[in-house]
Amino acid sequence: MSTPAWRPHAEVEIIVGTPPGGGQDRPARALMRVLEADRLVTVPMKLTNIPGKGGGNAWDALRNRAGDPHVLSISSAPLLTNRLLGVTDYDHSVLTPVATLYAEYLAFVVRADSKIETGAAFLDALKCDAGALEIAIATALGTTNHLALGQIVRHLDGDPRRLRLRVFESALHAVADVVQGNAGAGAVSAASAVKDLKSGALRALAVSAPKRMGGVFESVPTWTELAVPCTLGQWRGVIGAPGMVAEQVAFWEEALGAAVKSAAWQTELAQHHWTDSWLGSAKTRAFLDAEREFLSGMLGTLGLLDG
Repeated sequence: MSTPAWRPHAEVEIIVGTPPGGGQDRPARALMRVLEADRLVTVPMKLTNIPGKGGGNAWDALRNRAGDPHVLSISSAPLLTNRLLGVTDYDHSVLTPVATLYAEYLAFVVRADSKIETGAAFLDALKCDAGALEIAIATALGTTNHLALGQIVRHLDGDPRRLRLRVFESALHAVADVVQGNAGAGAVSAASAVKDLKSGALRALAVSAPKRMGGVFESVPTWTELAVPCTLGQWRGVIGAPGMVAEQVAFWEEALGAAVKSAAWQTELAQHHWTDSWLGSAKTRAFLDAEREFLSGMLGTLGLLDG
C-alpha cells in the first residue's frame, strides 16, 4: 500500500449481523485473516456478532458510532430492503459505503429423502400451490432468497404472497431446519449447504447462478436450464459508520482492494463458491443507489410493499 494520509490508530471492530458461520460472518472473518496476515492493518482487530433483523441490529450499532473510522460492517441486501419494508428508517445513504466484495448465488435444497427429487418436481409442487411447502430462508423477508422464490412463483403464474416461509437469522440455521425435516425445502446461499450436501443429508435441486457451479454443485442445473428466469445472487460488501472523511475511506478502500487481490482471498472465493464483484467506494455507492431502485420495484411487483 502507498503511505496513507490516515491509518487506524486504535482497535478495529467488524460488527456482523449474523451468528458465527453465517453469511455475513464468513466474509468478515476471511477479510480479517487477510488484513492481519498481509499487515494491511497493523492494529488489533476484533469481530462482534449482533444478529437480528436480517443484519439490521449490526447496522444499528454501526449507525450509533458516527464518525468512528475504526468500525466496519458487512453489507448485504437487507440493508436496503429493511428500509423499504419499514423495518428500519435508514439505508446505506446515512452510512459510508466502502466496497463491494462478491456475489453469492443460491442453492435450492431438500432433505435427501424428500419426495421432491428434482428442480422440475419442485416447480410442479409450487405450480399446484405456492404455499404447498414451507421453505426455509435467511436472513429476513425481502432478501434475495425471498425475491428468487417470488420470481419462480410468478413464472408459474402463481401468487408469491402465498409462499410459506420460515425465516432464520443465518442460512446455516435455515439449512438445519431442512435437515431436521421442519421445512420442506430451503433457498439458501450455496456455501451454507455444502457441508450437508457432502454428508448426504441434503439434495440440491437447482442453483440461481448464471451458469453451473463447481464442486458439489457440478451436476446441479441452473434455473435457466430449467427454463425459469431466475438468476439472482446475494451481494456482500463493506460499509462504515456515518461521517467518515475522505482520507479514512481511502485507507479502507486501498486496504480492502489489496486484500481481495491476495491468493488467500482468491482461495476463499473458490472454497465458498463466491463470485468476485469488487467495486471501490464511489462505484459501490452508485451500485447501492441502483440496487435500491431495483429492489423497490421487485418488492412492489411481488406484493411485499404496502400500497
